[in-house]
This record gives sequence, C-alpha cells and structure tokens, in this order.
Amino acid sequence: MTLVHSSSIAAQPRYDCRDAYVETLAQLAEADHRIVGVVNDSVGSSKLNSFRKAFPDRLINVGIAEQDMVGVASGLANGGRIPFVSAASCFLTARALEQIKADVAYSHTNVKLCGMSPGVAYGELGPTHHSVEDIAWLRAIDGIRIIVPADPIETAAALRWAAASEGPVFIRVSRMSVPKVYPEDYEFQLGKAITVREGNDVTVISNGTVLWRALAAAERLAEEGISARVLSMPTVKPLDTDAVVAAARETAGIVTAEEAVSGGGLGGAVAETVVQHHPARVSILGFPEFAPTGSAGYLLDRYGLSPEGIADAARKLVTTSS
Repeated sequence: MTLVHSSSIAAQPRYDCRDAYVETLAQLAEADHRIVGVVNDSVGSSKLNSFRKAFPDRLINVGIAEQDMVGVASGLANGGRIPFVSAASCFLTARALEQIKADVAYSHTNVKLCGMSPGVAYGELGPTHHSVEDIAWLRAIDGIRIIVPADPIETAAALRWAAASEGPVFIRVSRMSVPKVYPEDYEFQLGKAITVREGNDVTVISNGTVLWRALAAAERLAEEGISARVLSMPTVKPLDTDAVVAAARETAGIVTAEEAVSGGGLGGAVAETVVQHHPARVSILGFPEFAPTGSAGYLLDRYGLSPEGIADAARKLVTTSS
C-alpha cells in the first residue's frame, strides 16, 4: 500500500486517536455483549465518559490499583468476557508488569491491554509519566502481540482486529494529535509492514506518532534527490521480518524512528532481525535516556525525531555508502 498525499503530510489536519478508540470500543460493545472496559480511575483521560453513559454496567473502575485492574480483567476473560483494559501506558505496563506476565501472557487470557497516552505525551509531567519503556519490556514477555497504530484509522482497525482475535494484545493509543496516514478502508493485518512511500536509496521504518514525521522527512529528502522508502511497522511483535530483510538488501541502510527507548523497542527488533538475516547499517532513533520535562513536541525534536532529524540520519547512511 503506497499512499500519496496531495499536499505535505505535515499540512494535514490532526486527530486525537483516543476519539477513534472510544468510538470503536462503543461500536464493538454494541455488537458484542462480551465487550467490557476496565480502567484505573482513568475514565476522563481515556475519554470513556460516553462509553460509561452508554454501557454503565460494562465499565469497571477499580481505582488507582493497576495490578488489581489487570487481575480483574483476567478474571473477566476467564468468565467469557472480552476486557479492554484502558490506562496510562506508563502505569499499566510498569506497575502491573508481573500481572501482565503471569495473569495475561503466561495464562494466555483473552485480555486487550490499551496503553493510553504513551511515549512522551505527558511531557510536562516528566520521566515518571513518560512511557517510553513499555514496548521494550513487553517485547521480552512471550505471548503478547504488540501494536503501535499511527493514526485514528489504524487505531480503530487494530481494535476491531483485537476484539476478533483470541489471546493477549497490547495496543498503544496515542494522545498526541497526528494526521491521518491511511485511507478510510484500511484493514489492519497482524505482523505486516506497509510501504507508505516507495524508495530505493534508504529505508525509514517507523510507527505510532512518529510515522507522519518519517513521511515528512522523506518529502525533504526527495527534494534533495534522495529516494527514501518509508515502512510503517504497526506490529512490533511479531515483526515483519521479510520487509526488514528486503529493506536491508535493497537500500543503503535502515533508520528506525519511534516514540520509545532506543534500546529494545522497534529499533531493537529491526536490529536483531538484520543481524541474524542480512547484516546492514541501522540507525536507531529514540530516547537513549530519561528525557527531561518538556512538551512532547520539544522532546521529540530534542532526540532527533523531528522530520529534519530523521532526514539527517537517513542522509548520513546514504552518504557513507557512496
């Protein structure tokens, strides 16, 4: 799927993926009585007020008790329900990691974990609220599919897929506004990369809130005569190995760009794949340390996740290969 925008991706309107999340969850609940929501006193920040009004007996608020929240969801799944756990990703994945490992992954319960406001969306609240480690430590746990949607269309499609799929899933739901990347008829496929821009000189692999920035970087590179392939990688686990290996073989190198730590996330998954299947140069963009307090946009730019920062990393790969 190669997408062509009539104007720069940076000029497109922006959307909050939480709106798509709650709208889709309500549609799923309307069609299937087994769908329930479980939250940790995060109804407002998850934008679930309308869901609570429509389904007052199907939204369970456990309060600020993330371990209990995941345990309750696992019990609901064992009772035949399909729970969607909604909580700030920093608290869901950090505080309840043991329950995610034992009650969800090891027990293979049909729980859908939805990490709200991930990455540095809570920028001004500082490192305690930054959720840049979630992908890395969940990748280390067997049995969890990890999905990082890039826009509201992909968020809705991933939720529909998760509801129809048996077993544990983790989905990041962005708070940071992003432009639409995909057409309205987009359908999510687990473990499949999407070529959102063709290119033969260098490859940029991205997902989540950074994908549109990768596309903007490719636009800048095109003005300089550099053809950048942009791969959207919504599924971090399982990874599309074939797409990564093809990029390693066919272009000068790979830049990974994600709103996550630079070790162990999407960049780590790509690097592991390249090392094992087709050694190539990989430049990993992400957060190499505890990011300071600051707006989300400032933090992304500070660590090279701006369109210019991504373009610069790609330029260096092309230059050193010639």
